[in-house]
Amino acid sequence: MAKETGKKLIAQNKKARHEYTILDTYECGLVLTGTEVKSLREGRANLVDGYAYVQAREVWIDNVFIPEYTQGTWTNHSARRKRKLLLHRMEIHKIESKTKETGHTLVPLSLYFKDGRVKLELALAVGKKLHDKRQTLREKQDRRETDRAVAAVRRRQQG
Repeated sequence: MAKETGKKLIAQNKKARHEYTILDTYECGLVLTGTEVKSLREGRANLVDGYAYVQAREVWIDNVFIPEYTQGTWTNHSARRKRKLLLHRMEIHKIESKTKETGHTLVPLSLYFKDGRVKLELALAVGKKLHDKRQTLREKQDRRETDRAVAAVRRRQQG
């Protein structure tokens, strides 16, 4: 069997980028069981309610929904169990010191396969206030309008 290469997205947490200001991102592996990997290969997962934390110099992710494997037997996993994340010791130390500061949290952004292995993009983030969310939406809308205007000018020049 040929070895997988490239990046294949499984799940994405779009709500996180709206709710939080992303300060730093980390790519980490996950400790999973066989039925969890098979369920992920079917493209089924949900990161919306997930959160991560540091406990005893280990990083854990909790409340990430990976549904039970349909052909699984008694060896199936529980859908919302806590899972250990695999990071370098220095990264864990950096994350631990940052999360002790008030307002900083760890949020999962995306879950994907990279060269056949499951990876999680974890973000160190700060929650946005309501006025920050409105400002972000306003900037996004302004960007769209300028892109449309530039595209219209280009079409007129070509035509």
